[in-house]
Amino acid sequence: MDELDNGKLLDADAMKLAEMGYTQDMKRNFSVWSVLGVGFSLTNSWFGISAAMITGINSGGPLLIIYGIILIAIISTAVGISLSELASAFPNAGGQYFWANELAPKRYANFASYLTGWFAWAGSIFTSASVALAMGSALVGCWQLGHPDFTIKSWHVFVAYQLANFFCFFFNCYGKTLPKVATLTLYTSLLSFIVILITVPATAPTHQHAKFVFATFINNTGWSEGGIAFIVGLVNTNWAFACLDCATHMAEEVHRPERMIPIAIMGTVAIGFVTSWFFSVAMFFSIVGDFSDIASTPTLVPILELFYRALNNKGGAVFLEALIIATGFGCLIASHTWQSRLCWSFARDRGLPGHRWLSQVHPTLDVPVYAHFFSCLIVAAVGCLYLGSYTAFNS
Repeated sequence: MDELDNGKLLDADAMKLAEMGYTQDMKRNFSVWSVLGVGFSLTNSWFGISAAMITGINSGGPLLIIYGIILIAIISTAVGISLSELASAFPNAGGQYFWANELAPKRYANFASYLTGWFAWAGSIFTSASVALAMGSALVGCWQLGHPDFTIKSWHVFVAYQLANFFCFFFNCYGKTLPKVATLTLYTSLLSFIVILITVPATAPTHQHAKFVFATFINNTGWSEGGIAFIVGLVNTNWAFACLDCATHMAEEVHRPERMIPIAIMGTVAIGFVTSWFFSVAMFFSIVGDFSDIASTPTLVPILELFYRALNNKGGAVFLEALIIATGFGCLIASHTWQSRLCWSFARDRGLPGHRWLSQVHPTLDVPVYAHFFSCLIVAAVGCLYLGSYTAFNS
């Protein structure tokens, strides 16, 4: 009876896809939990805050992060609702570029779709590069903490960047295990969050007062107007809620995507808000000493320095940072999933050069291997910018 129901469900999903002009190329191996795992592992709000928190202090202070998270969460809820509505009406792996083609005036539909597809795929590439750099910096920073005489050079971070990108590449090469990997990364992120949330405030020898956490505004941006500094600083909290569209690109790999994708999107926003806000409050209360010293740490990883000052133990600090690194690897794996599906679906609609090659799904691995490899190769190339100019890479 269950097999019959699954067959009917599969046929219904395939029929909806056929109505949009596509055939079922990918197996629907994902559940709502594994799709949520991919979506949240990529957005991973508390992880994003951990990477951008000290930078955010210089661009508005704790006030910016605490209240900026609330503001961006409200905006992200509105964005998530819009994405959910579109994903429910048109559950297609192409996501935004497909919707642009369907909803834009016919005169501009092709151009709007083409432009949207390129921006979306480029965004996924740059996101992967950003996460890979965070992983590279964290790995090298942990080594520096244990070896104070070691001076970090750009090429050290570059090598770690490439190793992180190469390591995470393999997790998206086999379709059957990917849902389990996505679910595992979700649990890893939440478990790491809980451990850090409890450990750091509990072990910190001193704690900041509530006024510092909830009412301190700092403007070291160079802008004379506080309002401009606040708006500019919101990029830090916005990064923690970026990439909400990830789940929409898994629409052809989950049953009943018109229902499951909206659940995954809104679940990502809800979990992201709760984890990032409480993480920020806990870390700000746990800052020991002057935050400017934390920002200028020789490890180049401010959150690692914060852990070290709170625990006063290098091994403990490295362990907590290892939890962040494990979470970051899950984020990078999810980002690779996202960029490969975008590349594959866009190539399927002949939006990319070499589309016949990039649009192929491996018959036994059940993943778009060529699209995945090509996207990761570009991420590796983007990393070379870091060797030339850190500013150029950030731009």
